[in-house]
Amino acid sequence: MLQVLSSAWALLLGVGLLMVGNGLQGTLLGVRGNIEGFSTLEMSFIMSAYFVGFLGGSRLAPEMIRRVGHVRVFAALASFISSVMILYPLVATPWAWILGRVVIGFCFSGVYVTAESWLNNAADNQNRGKALSLYMIVQMVGIVSAQGLMLVGDPSGFDNFVIASVLISVSFAPILLSVSPTPSFETTRPMSIGRLLKTSPLGCAGMFLLGGVFSAQFGMSAVYGAKAGLSVAQISIFISAIYIGAMILQYPLGWLSDRMDRRQLIVVVAAVGAMGAVLGFFLGGHFGVLLVASFLIGGTTNPLYSLLIAHTNDYLEHGDMAAASGGLIFINGVGAIAGPLITGWLMNDHVFGPPGYFVLIAFLLFALGGYATWRMTQRASIPVEYAGAVSPMSPVGTPMAVELARDVTLEAPREEQTTA
Repeated sequence: MLQVLSSAWALLLGVGLLMVGNGLQGTLLGVRGNIEGFSTLEMSFIMSAYFVGFLGGSRLAPEMIRRVGHVRVFAALASFISSVMILYPLVATPWAWILGRVVIGFCFSGVYVTAESWLNNAADNQNRGKALSLYMIVQMVGIVSAQGLMLVGDPSGFDNFVIASVLISVSFAPILLSVSPTPSFETTRPMSIGRLLKTSPLGCAGMFLLGGVFSAQFGMSAVYGAKAGLSVAQISIFISAIYIGAMILQYPLGWLSDRMDRRQLIVVVAAVGAMGAVLGFFLGGHFGVLLVASFLIGGTTNPLYSLLIAHTNDYLEHGDMAAASGGLIFINGVGAIAGPLITGWLMNDHVFGPPGYFVLIAFLLFALGGYATWRMTQRASIPVEYAGAVSPMSPVGTPMAVELARDVTLEAPREEQTTA
């Protein structure tokens, strides 16, 4: 662990600051949009725009890095993010925010591709699993820490937007001042969707459904909190519970998945997450119950992402895993674009109102569990001893992070992979 920190501390610090800035702007926009009088439908388009940009960035960033290098791409994209953060309160209109979210989504995707390829280069076969674990922990801690910063300034003013901008601006300083050499960059062309569907129908369907769940959770949680009348402090705690659940349950569920039929675990985890959403729908008016619901939703979404990637890899040759990761993330991104739009419609007063936030999450997770149950009747399970191990993954990752996780799976013993 110390070896990883010594070789990649600048990168991890930069990523941590980026995640604080990203987590802060996502929550801040949800609260500020309510203050500005934006409708739930307008906010759904604003939040969906991030995933449009993110999907585009994940496809175009590799070519940008090949052309001008990691350092220039990282610095340029982070500068764009910082600038947009300042512009949000100056041009508080839905269309301006939609455009800003597309730009920020594109830039964050490119920054993540850069950081993850850099991390992969800094790690070796002995510490790659620890590097991936540290990277995921830094991401989650960054998002949770951002919620505390919501209490620093008035969301109706400029302070929090300035804080987010400064954090992003400072994030690339440790990396640019580091003496670590920049890595060479290679990426793999994504596998065709048709071939992926034939290889793993559950992996493809699950990633699409999970994209809608994650984007509703990541993009619309603050909007739900504001529309439901929660205070800024309560919104921050509510969102923090989602990511705390993700950190706590990721590794125990990964350990279980290496010791039982992976599809059975997917069914159980999806059902638990869906029941958490049902709990939030009916009893979300009680803040304590709301926190339990958010913990269960967050604690199942992230592990499901890792489980679905591992399940797909079980049916692939090692040489095809990298190509499949790009295709799976593309499918996940398409589902993510639709998530906030449908959630925003369900949250309209003439449909379900604010509790509609939980309706789509419950439906998609029940659908995922139901489809996994049906798939168990269509294909025999792979014996546990022949299945690959699960490497913890975050839904905010890019194909580079999935390739890093694949390397961990191929290089480390199963016992180390589940405890890294």
